[in-house]
Amino acid sequence: MRLLFLLCIVLNLAAPTVSAQETTAGESTACAPWLDHSIGQLHTDLVIDLCAETAGKPVLLVNTASYCGFTYQFTALEALYQRYKDQGLVIIGFPSDDFFQEDDDAAKTAEVCYVNYGVTFLMTDTIKVRGSDAHPLFRHLAREKAQPNWNFNKYVVDRNGKVTELFRSITEPDDARLLAAIELIL
Repeated sequence: MRLLFLLCIVLNLAAPTVSAQETTAGESTACAPWLDHSIGQLHTDLVIDLCAETAGKPVLLVNTASYCGFTYQFTALEALYQRYKDQGLVIIGFPSDDFFQEDDDAAKTAEVCYVNYGVTFLMTDTIKVRGSDAHPLFRHLAREKAQPNWNFNKYVVDRNGKVTELFRSITEPDDARLLAAIELIL
């Protein structure tokens, strides 16, 4: 199991990144200012440059937790990522203990994500997603739509950085409405 865990991390780290000033089509673009942050990658020493990862790309941002009744959604989120990643979709998961369902040990969180659910999309270190001490990215999402009311809220962001939709926890990642919202931003 440890080997599988390490393989998942290596595969996740091997994903190519694109500069914030250049898209895969070679067009010049800048990321939305509210996405201009760096966050540690889950259970590594690496840092995710959110601007570089999202500039000019369709994005799905999800606040997650390892011990939530909705944790099973990792499977469908990974399937969603596999379905649309070649069309440019970026999915980023943000583990949070704001609802008291995340482990304090990043290794255990990584095991849940990478080993138990086979996640290959980006996962950040644990952050705050609600309230006055929320990460600035989630304060922006709260102003644009609403703050997360539980784990596994799904924020759809278009290529220009506009938050187009918010789907709450009860919306499954393969729900027709979420799929339609993603297809609109592709």
